[in-house]
Amino acid sequence: MITYDEPVFRPPSEAYSLILQATIGCSWNKCAFCEMYSSKQFKVRKEEDLFAEIDGLAPYAQQIRKVFLGDGNAMVLSTNKLIRILDKLHGTFPRLNRVSAYAAPKDIVSKTDEELQLLNQHGLKLLYVGAETGDDQLLEVITKGESFQSTSVELQRVRKAGIKISVMILNGLGGKHFSLQHALNSARLINEVQPEFLSTLVLSFPYGEEHFRAKFNGDFTPLNTIELIAEMKIFIENLELTNCVFRSDHASNYLVLRGNLSRDKQELLTRINKVLNDPGNAKLRPEWLRGL
Repeated sequence: MITYDEPVFRPPSEAYSLILQATIGCSWNKCAFCEMYSSKQFKVRKEEDLFAEIDGLAPYAQQIRKVFLGDGNAMVLSTNKLIRILDKLHGTFPRLNRVSAYAAPKDIVSKTDEELQLLNQHGLKLLYVGAETGDDQLLEVITKGESFQSTSVELQRVRKAGIKISVMILNGLGGKHFSLQHALNSARLINEVQPEFLSTLVLSFPYGEEHFRAKFNGDFTPLNTIELIAEMKIFIENLELTNCVFRSDHASNYLVLRGNLSRDKQELLTRINKVLNDPGNAKLRPEWLRGL
């Protein structure tokens, strides 16, 4: 029925969604911290192959409520092609209420405001964006190919078009040297964008710590557990959000945090301060559990 080009990745909230690979891999695939699509060569799938998979799922049409378009950034496709895919999905699955995808600001810039509105009208409801940081210096070091300005402007355009945004920030990304500016500028970015959803993950080293340190000309010292949580405190302290679902509960996170910002901001900070004030008695995820 569906033959996936593995590995396949999806956001945690898409666990019960139908995953369809509109593209294979990531069209950028240069970020220093990421190995998700390193084993793949980027390509756009043939429309007839994708549509054949959708047709093959017709017997399950009443069960399909959410679809996630993979791989790394399906928004790189032209507006016309995305609309044809969206129309095919809604024509095949009558109870479908959400189509989502990963996206990068560089994928969005090529689409006009009118095109973004059209995509929303045809059923694109949510985009997941790994902003990683709002710090320009750090964005350059990690070869993200974006800036504070490009991320802020494009994500605000998406929201204005009626498409919801889920933004991810990478805790510990800049190590000790960049920690303060990473936290402050990331909060500034999120405040400008005002996303509906916000999450944080903790930096890992898929190619090894030495490989990552080379991006910083050797000047990179990773944060320990308490320093990561202290960075998170600065980040949350400086957030000024109206209504945003916040999750810091990925397997990589030592301290699980969930809430609504701004409603639960003080409660989240109280939990963080409890850890920072008494780290010896803190209830944190053990290292082995974070790898699951």
